[in-house]
Amino acid sequence: MSEQNPTARAAQILKEHRDSIDRLDAVLIYTLAERFSHTQAVGKLKAEHELPPSDPTREATQIARLERMAEESGLDPEFAKKFLNFVIAEVIRHHEQYQK
Repeated sequence: MSEQNPTARAAQILKEHRDSIDRLDAVLIYTLAERFSHTQAVGKLKAEHELPPSDPTREATQIARLERMAEESGLDPEFAKKFLNFVIAEVIRHHEQYQK
């Protein structure tokens, strides 16, 4: 049995990492779609009951929660906070549309 040359082995490892990244990207997209499905339902409920589109207390709690989770998982907490702020802004935009 011949040994695989280092370049071929590196190419195989690279492919494996990229395959994993592709699967995780799919998980992220489908997870975000499900998340937004729920937040849109919340937005419609808020509009029906004349509740404000944003909830600063909930948002602060969620940001703190995600920062903790990021620290525990080894993800940069600042990145997690920026990501959640981006998602929250999009959710509020949807909620505001339902208010009209």
